[in-house]
Amino acid sequence: MKKPVTVESNGDVMVVTFDHPPVNLWDAALAESLSQALDEVEAGSPRAVLFRSEGRVVSGGVDVEEFARAETVERAKDLFDDLLAYPHRIEALGCPTIWSSHALTLTWAMELALACDLIIAADDCWFGLVEARIGLTPTMGGTQRLAARAGDGRAREFVMLGEPVAATTLYAWGVINRLVPAAEVDAYSRDFAAQIASGPTKAHMATKAIVKAARDGGVSSADAVTVGIAAELFGTEDLQGGVRSFLTEGFGKAKFNGC
Repeated sequence: MKKPVTVESNGDVMVVTFDHPPVNLWDAALAESLSQALDEVEAGSPRAVLFRSEGRVVSGGVDVEEFARAETVERAKDLFDDLLAYPHRIEALGCPTIWSSHALTLTWAMELALACDLIIAADDCWFGLVEARIGLTPTMGGTQRLAARAGDGRAREFVMLGEPVAATTLYAWGVINRLVPAAEVDAYSRDFAAQIASGPTKAHMATKAIVKAARDGGVSSADAVTVGIAAELFGTEDLQGGVRSFLTEGFGKAKFNGC
């Protein structure tokens, strides 16, 4: 039986693909398969990870039977603890992460997208955290991660209304990084991930750490860690090689190996 989530290596990029017909609903099979895919990514040494989907939508949401089986507050807590582990694992990956959406992206898929560093989307697709429609609130960290990108007020409105919002609007809010014509989004995303992977991977991780410090504790917290994080890069081959390349060849000629 085909796995709902598969992993392929494309040079320095590991590509994680969701393909769980008919509409990539989150269920126990997809959850288990994603966990195994993340095991594979964590065990590898990619310099970037691209998350993408097959099918007419990225995700139609969650199989509501998963919530029906929770039944009690205690079981719901166990379920939601398990769900929240997935964005945590994505955020902890040791390289840049890119999410690609070619079509409608609801609930869990949007929440995982928000756990990635960068989001690329088709210019005609829509995103939604629609849990309010069944009396729930997002449980995979989507609310707080949307607030970090778009602001508290927009996150509250987005989640409370439970209505899909156009990618063009989310781009204007600063949630989405790149908008691409739908027919081009997959090829563009793969090329973009390869470009990120060819850069100084440890410097990219330093950037992630500084942004996280700013998100968690404000600018002063980020300032407190920036010096140490940046100084550590002088022990990397990429920075030493980058400096030599600049001095001998000029700006933009350096080649990086991720070390």
